[in-house]
Amino acid sequence: MNAARPQRAGLRDVYGVWVLYGFTACAVFATYWRLPPQVLWKVTNSGFVGGAGRAFVFLSFSAALAAVAVLAIVVDRLADRRAELIAIVALALCATVAIPGVQTESHLDPKWANLPAVIGVVLAVGLTVWAGLRGRRGLPRTSRAGDIARLVVGGLSLFFASPYIAAELGFFLDGVPVLGWIFQTGKIRPEPGSNYSHAAVHHGHHHGMDGFLLTVTALLLSRHLGTIRRPLLRTLTAAYLALMLVYGVTNQIEDLWIEQVVKRDWTSWQIPNVLHPSLSVAWAVMVACALAIYIAFLRPDATVIRKS
Repeated sequence: MNAARPQRAGLRDVYGVWVLYGFTACAVFATYWRLPPQVLWKVTNSGFVGGAGRAFVFLSFSAALAAVAVLAIVVDRLADRRAELIAIVALALCATVAIPGVQTESHLDPKWANLPAVIGVVLAVGLTVWAGLRGRRGLPRTSRAGDIARLVVGGLSLFFASPYIAAELGFFLDGVPVLGWIFQTGKIRPEPGSNYSHAAVHHGHHHGMDGFLLTVTALLLSRHLGTIRRPLLRTLTAAYLALMLVYGVTNQIEDLWIEQVVKRDWTSWQIPNVLHPSLSVAWAVMVACALAIYIAFLRPDATVIRKS
């Protein structure tokens, strides 16, 4: 009898993504509220305004990139014209994050240009709740194939995100068993390319943390590719998640390389910054890696989409 009952594809992974970003936003808010701008990075506001502003900027970047993939999953589950229109608007708003000048590493106080992406994220969260409550039944279960690989990649990413998680909470790893020995965080080191010094891993948010969040997002949401019934949408989402995975891992490695290798004076060579899209060799290599991951692991298989 239970076997004959229609199944609804769970959205626990999608909710998990939003919880992850929610907790991170709260940590950013608290840290930038309680600490002065001098120990943070490229912000001028302090107190409540500083915390709220930096959390706002955070939501306009990596959360907006995650929202794009979430929209594809939840709108397909709803199969509602109203939801599709809202998703199109949310997608357009989130896409503003790619406009040059919207995200600036040298100025991380909130700007009006950040607002569209934040609204897009809010709409994506709303559609997720709608899909969880009213989503159509009869969808296949999420795919567990590759979960061991996801756990390995996610576990490694989590380990190497340790200094960024501590920084997000406003602490150093100095004195922490094992981690404090592996990672330098509180030691004052010269900033490459600048004429000043500060902590090797400054307090507050890092793009290495964005890399970790996007890596985990890609791993979790890739489990839902088999629940997307529209072939073109499924293909585009798979390609986007492959690129998100490569982008996340690359940004995490690039940030770690500067802080844990270059700042130890082991080398002066730096991994190219790939935070913003560009016509460069680095981005060409990233796209090639994403294509390889798509073909090898995420390319949609029509047999995954089953009728209930």
